[in-house]
Amino acid sequence: MYKPTTKEAWKGRVDAHDGELGLRWHQVMQLLTLSEELPALPPDEIAFAFIGFCCDEGVRRNQGRIGAVAGPAALRNAMASFALHLPAQVKLYDAGDVLCTNQNLEEAQEQLGKKVALLLQKGYRPLVLGGGHEVAYGHYLGVEHVAAQQQVGILNFDAHFDLRSYEKQATSGTPFRQIADRLQGMNQPFKYNCIGIQAAGNTRVLFEAAEQLQVRYTVAEQVQLYQLPTLQQQLADFLAQVDKVYLTIDLDVFAAGYAPGVSAVNALGLQPEVVLALLRQVVHSGKLLSLDVAELNPSFDLDNRTAKLGAGLLYHVLQEWHQV
Repeated sequence: MYKPTTKEAWKGRVDAHDGELGLRWHQVMQLLTLSEELPALPPDEIAFAFIGFCCDEGVRRNQGRIGAVAGPAALRNAMASFALHLPAQVKLYDAGDVLCTNQNLEEAQEQLGKKVALLLQKGYRPLVLGGGHEVAYGHYLGVEHVAAQQQVGILNFDAHFDLRSYEKQATSGTPFRQIADRLQGMNQPFKYNCIGIQAAGNTRVLFEAAEQLQVRYTVAEQVQLYQLPTLQQQLADFLAQVDKVYLTIDLDVFAAGYAPGVSAVNALGLQPEVVLALLRQVVHSGKLLSLDVAELNPSFDLDNRTAKLGAGLLYHVLQEWHQV
């Protein structure tokens, strides 16, 4: 099910006395309805489109803490009062929400894929707001549809491989196994790089699956600021192998002090500074196609710090991406 958004989703501080120099995101956010024909973008316009994936059915099936269904609303709230520092030709749009109804995860993923594909086809740069990490499979369906003739690499900042078997049912722990099998069926390579893996959170069968599928990964202990030059070189090697990048950020990759509001809290996770440096590298490669933020669970957040972290990452990506 798809639901267009309303201006009620974007409210925040107004500094009327400062005029245009005091504008904030909520004051310039435009609304898109994806069930209608999208307008053609002017050739000089750069358009970012947020679309929510209101779903945590995959988390429920994966025995996680439900609540990520409210993630998109919390991210919008955290972004609403961001100061506007984007040039006039850069436009911000909210393209509404894909909803998971009657626990029909598969239908919601297919719907998300169609919406992402439509945005990409019309020249928008999609930013998907999760939702559980089952968002990844739906998001990829849209990316795949548009970039069929290109080698798309998947870069996942995550404590987990999410390569579980989906023989019984798909969950938030299966999306990249589903993608791998889908690509295998089309005789295409699976280019998957996962940064932030926690050994304690991934069983031996998952490490074996990663080895079998030739997944590149970096364990959390190695993702440190003093290791940044090495990490950047490793990332450059990965980027050199692909034409485009689908980027997904699972907020459970961060340490609990930064991100308590996630489906699976992580006591020994990453620091935001390291991830932000690597995100900037991806953006400036010119290969970023689409991205999402997943696993924000407002039910367990403290002072909205996890929502603010996810929103902050999106802010910095946009500040860099419009220049590429």
